Amino acid sequence: MSNTNRSTEPLFQTFTNKKIKLSNRTVMAPMTRGFSPDGIPGEDVAAYYRRRSENEVGLIVTEGTGINHPASVSGASIPLFYGEESLNGWANVVKEVHNVGGKIVPQLWHVGMTRDKGDLPNKEALPVGPSGLSLSGDKVTEPMSEIEVVQMVEAYAQAAADAKRIGFDGIEIHGAHGYLIDQFFWDNTNQRTDRYGGDIVGRTQFAVEVIEACRREVGPDFPIIFRFSQWKMNDFKAKLAETPDELERFLQPLVEAGVDIFHCSTRRFWEQEFEGSGLNLAGWTKKLTGKPVISVGSVGLDGEFTSFSGANTTSLDGLIEKLDKEEFDLVAIGRSLLMDPEWVRKVHDGRTNDLLPFDKEALQKLY
Repeated sequence: MSNTNRSTEPLFQTFTNKKIKLSNRTVMAPMTRGFSPDGIPGEDVAAYYRRRSENEVGLIVTEGTGINHPASVSGASIPLFYGEESLNGWANVVKEVHNVGGKIVPQLWHVGMTRDKGDLPNKEALPVGPSGLSLSGDKVTEPMSEIEVVQMVEAYAQAAADAKRIGFDGIEIHGAHGYLIDQFFWDNTNQRTDRYGGDIVGRTQFAVEVIEACRREVGPDFPIIFRFSQWKMNDFKAKLAETPDELERFLQPLVEAGVDIFHCSTRRFWEQEFEGSGLNLAGWTKKLTGKPVISVGSVGLDGEFTSFSGANTTSLDGLIEKLDKEEFDLVAIGRSLLMDPEWVRKVHDGRTNDLLPFDKEALQKLY
């Protein structure tokens, strides 16, 4: 039982900036599902996203979708964001979401060095990263050449252009969790001495070029969301920035490159990011940049998502209090929405006692 006592009205205020208007403050968090055989999202995927929009989700961020590079994803059923069939599949997803009044952006993704040699869909493709290092620091391949880096930037830009062409409402660039862009950010995996390496500012250069290239393709009025995290898949305590000053230095180049909204990934939204302040990562990002932010992390559940075991529902009071104080602007909901497409509508209707606990079996089907 959620035992939510505060009014949920702050969750259902409209969100408006110069580039996007949303009916409320709820966002469907991106969650890899693996239900797109040969990288093509089908009717079941379109219906999965449509159900969330029908039930009042303000903005959908799709699961990660692979940009046009042979090693962008690991798995034959992870959706791709290139090629006629995959893009036609995504165009159908957009149509279904828009038909019920929803808004949707694709998450543009490259897994970098988290990909194992021999992974599908392209067994022969080697994993790539800034220094050829795994997240644990082991050398796996050679570092990307500058030519390869520039080509990768263009692959992101092409995906952004295609997203706009087929009708999406913006894009989200995945720069979190130890995937490719984050591997450039993190000194454990980026030991380059050229313009893509160096200090915390230097290590943003790849992301800056990706953002700028996407902006050139989509124009000034198309929203660009950027997702980042401190934690990595293999190190939940990792920090890109140890202090607010370091975080500001890290974020400023991304702001100048053209990010409109930051999606600040944490495992638990209620945890403070730096000692001495109650602000979480999203709160600090908003304070330091002035940009709108999305907060995320175990919303509505009492177990953190990284275990992907079951979790019970819990009170939304703490979330609503932070939102009401404008610590962040939007709230991304993950497993709760994966399990229950009606989650947002139930909260809006005051039926928080009807919210479903998370069962890991939900990972095996598209509710």
